[in-house]
This record gives sequence, C-alpha cells and structure tokens, in this order.
Amino acid sequence: MGELKKHQPPMTIDEQVENLKSIGLIVDDEAYAKKILNDISYFRLVKAYSLNLKTKNGCYNKQTTFKEIVDLYLFNANLRQIIFPEIEKVEINVRCRLANFFAEQYGVLGYLQAENFANENYHAEFLKDINEEIGRNSKAPFVRNFRENYEGGYLPIYALVEVFSFGTLSKFYKNMLNKDKKAIAKTFGVGYTYFESWLESISYVRNICAHYGRIYNAKLSKTPILYKEYTQAGIGNNRIYGVLLCLKHLLKNDTHWNLFVDNIELLFDKYECVQISTMGFPENWKELLQH
Repeated sequence: MGELKKHQPPMTIDEQVENLKSIGLIVDDEAYAKKILNDISYFRLVKAYSLNLKTKNGCYNKQTTFKEIVDLYLFNANLRQIIFPEIEKVEINVRCRLANFFAEQYGVLGYLQAENFANENYHAEFLKDINEEIGRNSKAPFVRNFRENYEGGYLPIYALVEVFSFGTLSKFYKNMLNKDKKAIAKTFGVGYTYFESWLESISYVRNICAHYGRIYNAKLSKTPILYKEYTQAGIGNNRIYGVLLCLKHLLKNDTHWNLFVDNIELLFDKYECVQISTMGFPENWKELLQH
C-alpha cells in the first residue's frame, strides 16, 4: 500500500474558480460560475461531472466549458426527476400485490412466522428492520391505530408494507419461498429470478434518485439480470439503461410509458453535451425501450 494522500486545504469560491481555470476549464462568466458554486458544492458539481472531460494529466480537454459541466448536472437532475415516478409505479404495484398474496396465503400476521420464509436468519433481521421502520413512522395515524387498538399491537401485512422502504420490500421478496416468489412475479409476466434481481437494482436506483445522486455516467453496483436478447445485443447491465429496460417490462401495461421515453429523447436534444453511451444507451435505444 502506497503512502496515503493528505487532504487538500479548503478553497474560497473565488479560489475554486481560479483553480478550474488553471487546469484548463473555460469559464466565460465568472460571476455566474461563482453563483453556481455557492449553490451547488464543488464536490457535488465539479468532481462528479468532470468524469471523461479530463486528460490523464488532470487538465480539462480542450474547449471544455464550465457551462458544459453545469448542463451535465442539470441533465442528470432532469433525468432523475422523470425516472423516479416510473419507479414509484412499480414500487406501489409490488407493495399491493405482495401484501394481497401474502395475506391470502398466511394471514395478515403471517409475516411474523419464520416458517413462511426461506431463511430463518434473514427473517430475524427482517423483524428487526420493520421494528425500526415502525418506530420511525410511530406518529402516523394508521400506525398508532394498530399499535394502540389491536391485539399485540401488530400491523397487518397490508399496512406494514406501507412503512417498508423499497429496500426492505426487496429483501422481503428475496426471502420468500420460491413458490410464492413465482406467484407474485407471474402477475408481472416475469420469471422470479429476473424479478428478484430487478427489484434489487431498481431499489438501488431509487435511492440514488431520492438522495439527488448521479446516474449520468455512473456504474451501478446493484445490477439486474437482463434478458438474453439484450445481452446478445451488447447491452450491459451496470448502467441506467439496463434498469430502464427492466422498468419497461414491469410497466408493460402503462399507457404513459412511451411518453416517458419521448421525454428522455427531449432531454438528449436539450443537452447536446450528453454522451448517451456513458449510460449504456445503444444507438437504437428508443426502439428497444418503447412498448
């Protein structure tokens, strides 16, 4: 292991602008740049959206402008904002179908029994997770109602899923018995091994969106299993495009899906500096993504 780096000293906004100019970034309007850097941190903006814009010596490629970096940031913000509602639709659908199925099979409190799940240890962790999530939502009227007025103070599964994070929802599904996984995945017209991996990766992207993170030019650490038709076409599963393909199949009956695809195209037209390949989009991306 080499010698550890030392942290850089802090820079004022003026010094940040001068530093960017010193490594080759074109700053046409310094007052504008200072305003932006006072609203969006240097780390969030410059560090994140300078990827692929620098040479090996750490200087910017010729003709790279501060406005280009800001445009990449704004593109990412807009893309994130139109993806999130599509994820929300899947999340609400899964909560509903999982709760309805599980209640019919095991009763509204069947989630308390480890034998209704594949792994007893994961189930014990799940019970700890839901206690924490119920605690965080303890002031919600429906939570207080069940805790104060029902035997044992337990929430029925159809109410419990409403306090699940998407991550907990994904973990719940992952630990269900295979026969139950198959039944729920079938309602989406998807094999359960695909569905399980899709939920996990969609949950990961949801958290990026919810915390204002970067999906532009980002490699995803939670990757979905893609259909062979996509992998054979050279489409990777570690970029946002792969996750969008999964959403397409989960929302195959959504009449608004193609409008969402059109809105992505409008963003590409508006922000010409965007390199769609860095997000895994192939040349025929729209054809593949539309219903």
